[in-house]
Amino acid sequence: MEYQDYYKIMGLERNATADEIKKAYRKLARKYHPDVSKEANAEEKFKSLGEAYEVLKDPEKRAAYDQLGSNWKAGQDFRPPPGWQQQHGGGQGFGGFEGFGGGGAEDFFESLFGGGGRHSRQRSRSMAGEDYNGKVQISLEEAHQGTVRQVSLPSPDGGSRTLKVKIPAGIKSGKQIRLAGQGAPGIHGGKPGDLFLEVEISKHHLYELIGNDVHCTLPIAPWEAALGAIVPVPTLGGKVDLKIPAGSQAGQKMRLKGRGLPGNPAGDQYVILKIVIPQPTTEAAKELYKKMAEEMPFNPREKMGV
Repeated sequence: MEYQDYYKIMGLERNATADEIKKAYRKLARKYHPDVSKEANAEEKFKSLGEAYEVLKDPEKRAAYDQLGSNWKAGQDFRPPPGWQQQHGGGQGFGGFEGFGGGGAEDFFESLFGGGGRHSRQRSRSMAGEDYNGKVQISLEEAHQGTVRQVSLPSPDGGSRTLKVKIPAGIKSGKQIRLAGQGAPGIHGGKPGDLFLEVEISKHHLYELIGNDVHCTLPIAPWEAALGAIVPVPTLGGKVDLKIPAGSQAGQKMRLKGRGLPGNPAGDQYVILKIVIPQPTTEAAKELYKKMAEEMPFNPREKMGV
Protein backbone atom coordinates (compact mmCIF):
# COMPACT_ATOMS: atom_id res chain seq x y z
CA MET A 1 0.00 0.00 0.00
CA GLU A 2 1.05 3.60 -0.40
CA TYR A 3 2.42 5.70 2.44
CA GLN A 4 0.25 8.71 3.28
CA ASP A 5 2.01 11.84 4.58
CA TYR A 6 -0.63 13.27 6.89
CA TYR A 7 1.37 16.40 7.60
CA LYS A 8 1.73 17.13 3.90
CA ILE A 9 -1.98 16.51 3.32
CA MET A 10 -2.79 19.18 5.91
CA GLY A 11 -0.01 21.54 4.84
CA LEU A 12 1.69 21.34 8.25
CA GLU A 13 5.18 20.93 9.67
CA ARG A 14 5.77 17.86 11.80
CA ASN A 15 6.11 20.03 14.90
CA ALA A 16 2.69 21.67 14.40
CA THR A 17 0.72 22.45 17.56
CA ALA A 18 -2.73 21.06 18.31
CA ASP A 19 -4.21 24.50 17.63
CA GLU A 20 -2.45 24.73 14.25
CA ILE A 21 -3.76 21.28 13.33
CA LYS A 22 -7.31 22.25 14.22
CA LYS A 23 -7.13 25.53 12.26
CA ALA A 24 -5.65 23.82 9.20
CA TYR A 25 -8.39 21.21 9.23
CA ARG A 26 -11.21 23.73 9.50
CA LYS A 27 -9.77 25.76 6.64
CA LEU A 28 -9.18 22.81 4.29
CA ALA A 29 -12.38 20.98 5.25
CA ARG A 30 -14.42 23.96 4.08
CA LYS A 31 -12.40 24.15 0.90
CA TYR A 32 -12.89 20.50 -0.02
CA HIS A 33 -16.21 19.58 1.61
CA PRO A 34 -18.22 17.78 -1.11
CA ASP A 35 -21.39 19.69 -0.25
CA VAL A 36 -19.87 23.07 -1.11
CA SER A 37 -16.56 22.57 -2.94
CA LYS A 38 -16.08 23.03 -6.67
CA GLU A 39 -12.49 21.77 -6.53
CA ALA A 40 -11.47 18.80 -8.67
CA ASN A 41 -11.45 15.52 -6.71
CA ALA A 42 -12.90 17.35 -3.73
CA GLU A 43 -14.49 14.26 -2.21
CA GLU A 44 -11.28 12.23 -2.35
CA LYS A 45 -9.26 15.09 -0.92
CA PHE A 46 -11.84 15.54 1.82
CA LYS A 47 -11.60 11.85 2.76
CA SER A 48 -7.80 12.03 2.93
CA LEU A 49 -8.03 15.19 4.99
CA GLY A 50 -10.49 13.59 7.40
CA GLU A 51 -8.20 10.62 7.98
CA ALA A 52 -5.15 12.85 8.43
CA TYR A 53 -7.00 14.91 11.00
CA GLU A 54 -8.31 11.78 12.74
CA VAL A 55 -4.72 10.78 13.42
CA LEU A 56 -3.01 14.12 14.07
CA LYS A 57 -5.65 15.48 16.46
CA ASP A 58 -5.30 12.39 18.68
CA PRO A 59 -2.08 12.54 20.75
CA GLU A 60 -1.76 8.75 20.96
CA LYS A 61 -2.40 8.12 17.27
CA ARG A 62 -0.12 10.98 16.30
CA ALA A 63 2.68 9.66 18.49
CA ALA A 64 2.27 6.21 16.95
CA TYR A 65 2.27 7.66 13.43
CA ASP A 66 5.36 9.74 14.19
CA GLN A 67 7.19 6.54 15.18
CA LEU A 68 7.16 5.57 11.52
CA GLY A 69 9.73 8.33 10.99
CA SER A 70 10.00 11.24 8.58
CA ASN A 71 11.96 9.52 5.81
CA TRP A 72 8.90 8.12 4.08
CA LYS A 73 7.61 9.93 0.98
CA ALA A 74 3.95 10.17 0.00
CA GLY A 75 3.06 7.42 -2.49
CA GLN A 76 5.93 5.11 -1.54
CA ASP A 77 5.15 1.41 -1.13
CA PHE A 78 4.75 0.93 2.59
CA ARG A 79 4.49 -1.88 5.11
CA PRO A 80 4.20 -1.31 8.87
CA PRO A 81 7.16 -2.52 10.96
CA PRO A 82 6.94 -5.92 12.69
CA GLY A 83 4.89 -5.91 15.87
CA TRP A 84 2.88 -2.80 14.98
CA GLN A 85 -0.47 -4.54 15.47
CA GLN A 86 0.39 -5.69 18.96
CA GLN A 87 1.74 -2.25 19.94
CA HIS A 88 -0.89 0.00 18.38
CA GLY A 89 -3.95 -2.14 17.69
CA GLY A 90 -3.75 -1.97 13.90
CA GLY A 91 -5.92 -3.72 11.35
CA GLN A 92 -5.89 -7.26 10.00
CA GLY A 93 -2.95 -8.90 8.25
CA PHE A 94 -0.05 -7.65 10.36
CA GLY A 95 1.30 -11.06 11.35
CA GLY A 96 2.46 -12.04 7.86
CA PHE A 97 2.13 -8.60 6.19
CA GLU A 98 -0.77 -9.81 4.11
CA GLY A 99 -3.15 -7.49 2.33
CA PHE A 100 -0.74 -4.58 1.75
CA GLY A 101 -0.34 -4.83 -1.99
CA GLY A 102 -2.19 -1.65 -2.98
CA GLY A 103 -4.77 0.81 -1.79
CA GLY A 104 -4.69 4.47 -0.90
CA ALA A 105 -5.44 6.62 2.11
CA GLU A 106 -8.27 4.43 3.40
CA ASP A 107 -6.20 1.24 3.33
CA PHE A 108 -3.25 3.03 4.91
CA PHE A 109 -5.37 4.37 7.79
CA GLU A 110 -7.23 1.13 8.45
CA SER A 111 -4.05 -0.92 8.28
CA LEU A 112 -2.41 1.26 10.91
CA PHE A 113 -5.30 2.09 13.20
CA GLY A 114 -8.10 -0.34 12.42
CA GLY A 115 -11.50 0.23 10.88
CA GLY A 116 -12.32 3.54 12.58
CA GLY A 117 -11.44 5.63 9.56
CA ARG A 118 -14.60 4.94 7.60
CA HIS A 119 -16.77 5.93 10.56
CA SER A 120 -14.74 9.04 11.24
CA ARG A 121 -15.19 10.12 7.62
CA GLN A 122 -18.93 9.78 7.94
CA ARG A 123 -18.88 11.89 11.08
CA SER A 124 -16.60 14.50 9.53
CA ARG A 125 -19.09 15.18 6.75
CA SER A 126 -21.19 16.93 9.38
CA MET A 127 -19.26 20.07 10.31
CA ALA A 128 -20.01 22.72 12.88
CA GLY A 129 -20.07 26.27 11.59
CA GLU A 130 -17.23 28.66 12.28
CA ASP A 131 -17.43 31.13 15.14
CA TYR A 132 -17.64 34.82 14.31
CA ASN A 133 -15.45 37.21 16.30
CA GLY A 134 -15.72 40.98 16.43
CA LYS A 135 -15.45 44.08 18.57
CA VAL A 136 -18.06 46.57 19.66
CA GLN A 137 -17.14 50.00 21.00
CA ILE A 138 -19.33 51.72 23.58
CA SER A 139 -19.11 54.89 25.66
CA LEU A 140 -18.49 54.89 29.39
CA GLU A 141 -22.05 56.13 29.89
CA GLU A 142 -23.34 53.12 27.93
CA ALA A 143 -21.19 50.79 30.03
CA HIS A 144 -22.79 52.35 33.11
CA GLN A 145 -26.38 52.19 31.90
CA GLY A 146 -26.30 49.23 29.51
CA THR A 147 -27.20 49.56 25.85
CA VAL A 148 -28.21 47.74 22.66
CA ARG A 149 -26.10 47.54 19.53
CA GLN A 150 -27.08 46.42 16.03
CA VAL A 151 -24.54 44.11 14.40
CA SER A 152 -24.51 43.21 10.71
CA LEU A 153 -23.64 39.58 9.96
CA PRO A 154 -23.44 37.52 6.75
CA SER A 155 -26.47 35.35 6.03
CA PRO A 156 -26.43 31.86 4.47
CA ASP A 157 -27.84 33.20 1.18
CA GLY A 158 -24.84 35.49 0.69
CA GLY A 159 -26.60 38.63 1.90
CA SER A 160 -26.54 40.13 5.36
CA ARG A 161 -28.66 40.01 8.48
CA THR A 162 -28.95 42.39 11.42
CA LEU A 163 -28.76 41.24 15.00
CA LYS A 164 -29.59 43.27 18.11
CA VAL A 165 -27.07 42.67 20.87
CA LYS A 166 -27.87 43.62 24.47
CA ILE A 167 -24.85 44.93 26.36
CA PRO A 168 -25.42 44.72 30.11
CA ALA A 169 -24.77 47.56 32.55
CA GLY A 170 -21.44 47.33 34.34
CA ILE A 171 -19.58 45.56 31.55
CA LYS A 172 -15.80 46.14 31.33
CA SER A 173 -13.40 46.57 28.44
CA GLY A 174 -12.12 43.22 27.18
CA LYS A 175 -15.22 41.33 28.28
CA GLN A 176 -16.66 38.99 25.63
CA ILE A 177 -20.35 38.56 24.93
CA ARG A 178 -21.25 35.15 23.48
CA LEU A 179 -24.34 34.65 21.36
CA ALA A 180 -24.81 30.94 20.83
CA GLY A 181 -25.73 29.82 17.32
CA GLN A 182 -25.19 33.22 15.70
CA GLY A 183 -21.99 32.29 13.88
CA ALA A 184 -21.61 30.63 10.49
CA PRO A 185 -24.14 27.90 9.64
CA GLY A 186 -23.04 24.29 9.95
CA ILE A 187 -22.45 22.03 6.98
CA HIS A 188 -24.46 18.87 6.36
CA GLY A 189 -26.52 19.19 9.53
CA GLY A 190 -23.73 20.48 11.74
CA LYS A 191 -24.61 22.98 14.44
CA PRO A 192 -23.98 26.69 13.71
CA GLY A 193 -21.04 28.49 15.25
CA ASP A 194 -21.28 31.19 17.90
CA LEU A 195 -20.77 34.95 17.81
CA PHE A 196 -18.19 36.42 20.18
CA LEU A 197 -18.13 40.19 20.62
CA GLU A 198 -15.36 41.83 22.61
CA VAL A 199 -16.47 45.05 24.30
CA GLU A 200 -14.21 48.09 24.16
CA ILE A 201 -15.04 51.19 26.24
CA SER A 202 -14.02 54.44 24.58
CA LYS A 203 -11.73 56.90 26.35
CA HIS A 204 -13.72 59.58 28.17
CA HIS A 205 -12.92 63.30 28.27
CA LEU A 206 -13.85 63.63 31.97
CA TYR A 207 -13.41 60.24 33.60
CA GLU A 208 -10.74 57.58 33.92
CA LEU A 209 -12.00 54.06 34.55
CA ILE A 210 -9.93 51.90 36.90
CA GLY A 211 -11.62 48.58 37.52
CA ASN A 212 -15.18 49.46 38.51
CA ASP A 213 -14.12 52.84 39.92
CA VAL A 214 -14.36 56.16 38.10
CA HIS A 215 -11.77 58.91 38.70
CA CYS A 216 -12.18 62.54 37.74
CA THR A 217 -10.49 65.88 38.42
CA LEU A 218 -12.68 68.63 39.86
CA PRO A 219 -11.59 72.28 39.48
CA ILE A 220 -12.43 74.48 42.47
CA ALA A 221 -11.76 78.15 43.32
CA PRO A 222 -9.24 79.14 46.02
CA TRP A 223 -11.97 80.46 48.30
CA GLU A 224 -13.97 77.23 47.92
CA ALA A 225 -10.91 75.32 49.06
CA ALA A 226 -10.11 77.75 51.87
CA LEU A 227 -13.58 78.38 53.25
CA GLY A 228 -15.36 75.19 52.23
CA ALA A 229 -18.31 74.99 49.87
CA ILE A 230 -20.93 72.75 48.33
CA VAL A 231 -20.25 72.35 44.61
CA PRO A 232 -21.89 70.35 41.80
CA VAL A 233 -19.99 67.29 40.50
CA PRO A 234 -20.78 65.37 37.30
CA THR A 235 -21.19 61.59 37.66
CA LEU A 236 -22.21 58.83 35.26
CA GLY A 237 -25.62 58.81 36.92
CA GLY A 238 -26.12 62.57 36.81
CA LYS A 239 -25.04 65.67 38.73
CA VAL A 240 -24.65 65.48 42.52
CA ASP A 241 -23.61 67.98 45.20
CA LEU A 242 -20.28 67.49 46.94
CA LYS A 243 -19.26 69.16 50.23
CA ILE A 244 -15.74 70.59 50.06
CA PRO A 245 -14.27 70.86 53.58
CA ALA A 246 -12.67 74.14 54.62
CA GLY A 247 -8.92 74.08 54.20
CA SER A 248 -8.93 71.56 51.35
CA GLN A 249 -5.73 71.21 49.34
CA ALA A 250 -4.97 70.57 45.68
CA GLY A 251 -4.69 66.84 44.94
CA GLN A 252 -6.96 65.88 47.82
CA LYS A 253 -9.12 62.88 46.91
CA MET A 254 -12.78 62.58 47.86
CA ARG A 255 -15.03 59.54 47.44
CA LEU A 256 -18.57 59.27 46.13
CA LYS A 257 -19.70 55.80 47.18
CA GLY A 258 -21.46 53.65 44.57
CA ARG A 259 -21.06 56.21 41.78
CA GLY A 260 -18.80 54.05 39.62
CA LEU A 261 -19.85 51.17 37.34
CA PRO A 262 -22.60 48.86 38.56
CA GLY A 263 -21.47 45.54 39.95
CA ASN A 264 -21.35 43.42 43.05
CA PRO A 265 -20.14 45.53 44.70
CA ALA A 266 -20.65 48.67 42.65
CA GLY A 267 -17.64 50.87 41.98
CA ASP A 268 -17.09 54.32 43.48
CA GLN A 269 -16.26 57.70 42.01
CA TYR A 270 -13.10 59.41 43.22
CA VAL A 271 -12.89 63.18 42.89
CA ILE A 272 -9.41 64.75 42.84
CA LEU A 273 -9.46 68.45 43.77
CA LYS A 274 -7.66 70.92 41.54
CA ILE A 275 -7.42 74.54 42.76
CA VAL A 276 -7.69 76.95 39.84
CA ILE A 277 -6.27 80.44 40.38
CA PRO A 278 -8.25 83.23 38.68
CA GLN A 279 -6.12 85.69 36.72
CA PRO A 280 -6.16 89.34 37.89
CA THR A 281 -7.31 90.97 34.66
CA THR A 282 -8.38 94.28 36.26
CA GLU A 283 -6.68 96.79 38.53
CA ALA A 284 -9.22 96.02 41.25
CA ALA A 285 -8.36 92.32 41.05
CA LYS A 286 -4.65 93.11 41.28
CA GLU A 287 -5.23 95.26 44.34
CA LEU A 288 -7.18 92.39 45.92
CA TYR A 289 -4.25 90.01 45.44
CA LYS A 290 -1.88 92.60 46.95
CA LYS A 291 -4.16 92.96 49.94
CA MET A 292 -4.28 89.16 50.35
CA ALA A 293 -0.47 89.09 50.34
CA GLU A 294 -0.39 91.73 53.08
CA GLU A 295 -3.18 90.28 55.19
CA MET A 296 -2.19 86.61 54.77
CA PRO A 297 1.60 86.27 54.84
CA PHE A 298 2.24 82.77 53.60
CA ASN A 299 5.31 80.89 52.35
CA PRO A 300 4.21 77.80 50.36
CA ARG A 301 7.90 76.70 50.14
CA GLU A 302 8.52 76.70 53.88
CA LYS A 303 8.87 72.93 54.11
CA MET A 304 11.57 73.08 51.41
CA GLY A 305 13.68 75.29 53.66
CA VAL A 306 13.60 78.27 51.34
